[in-house]
Amino acid sequence: MARFHRLRVAAVDRLTDDSVALTLTVPEHLREEYRYVPGQHLALRRSADGEEIRRTYSICSPAPADGPPDSLRVGVRLVEGGAFSTYALKEIDLGDELEVMTPAGRFTLPPAPGRYAAIVGGSGITPVLSIVSTLLAREPRARFCLVRSDRTAASTMFLEEVADLKDRYPDRLQLVTVLSREEQQAGLPSGRLDQERLTGLLSALLPVEQVDGWFLCGPYGLVEGAERALRGLGVARSRIHEEIFHVDAGAAPASTASAPAHSTVTARLDGRGGSWPVRDGESLLETVLRNRPDAPYACKGGVCGTCRAFLVSGEVRMDRNFALEAEETEAGYVLACQSHPVTETVELDFDR
Repeated sequence: MARFHRLRVAAVDRLTDDSVALTLTVPEHLREEYRYVPGQHLALRRSADGEEIRRTYSICSPAPADGPPDSLRVGVRLVEGGAFSTYALKEIDLGDELEVMTPAGRFTLPPAPGRYAAIVGGSGITPVLSIVSTLLAREPRARFCLVRSDRTAASTMFLEEVADLKDRYPDRLQLVTVLSREEQQAGLPSGRLDQERLTGLLSALLPVEQVDGWFLCGPYGLVEGAERALRGLGVARSRIHEEIFHVDAGAAPASTASAPAHSTVTARLDGRGGSWPVRDGESLLETVLRNRPDAPYACKGGVCGTCRAFLVSGEVRMDRNFALEAEETEAGYVLACQSHPVTETVELDFDR
């Protein structure tokens, strides 16, 4: 079960006007707990005006090859009105201690030979930077094509880090940067990276059918457009991995099944179980949190996947699902923050 620990801020690096990278020191006795796979994220927690605020931020540093990490680096981009991102950019300083959950997430790529590619937008570069830097350093038979989109060069996160990787691995890293609000040199693409543009670009860049894994990360619209482009080019769904950072406000619910008048949820969490009545209108996560405040969660928006649980019995309706892949839902996993009971009894297992 993921847990929070206090980690000290060792560095605050300004990346752009609206983004920073935070380096966190991991004490020796906690290092094994913070061992991570490239592509995973951390949930950060703070209290403000009596309210607990949690947000997830992806690890951007390469995973150590010879043991657990002594530090972690995450990227944070300012979100308009964002309670945590505003705090991160304006208040966090060297020596501060932050409450940090142990690593989680399944948008990952353990180093292995093969050809891989990523399509990212904005801060979606953050987990992919960890994936690419770890993969190319550890696996000499791996190749990577990175297509990234941002507004302008000045707003592009990790611009120098990605350029350094290209210089270090010129024959194994293919890099294409598309700027939507800034003209580039002749021959370089610019404009919005939509489905039509991606279809033409990818066909010209690489043999799409030979790519072993595609990694899509960024705003909902970009990820959905990239998936449609890839599927139109014949890429199997099993080779496409997605992580969505920002969801369009109008995104439709995944299900509209009706709820019973009275229902009970039984949940297993960290080896202990309990059963509680579900109040009208609340999600299963809210029910569990009223009785087990240690239940795992972060965004409560169906995006991060921290509250993933196995549906042992019963039936639920998920409002939205932007975190679980098709094989996970088919295997019986749900997002507790988006789940509402359809049957009178529901059983969840957060430990599985």
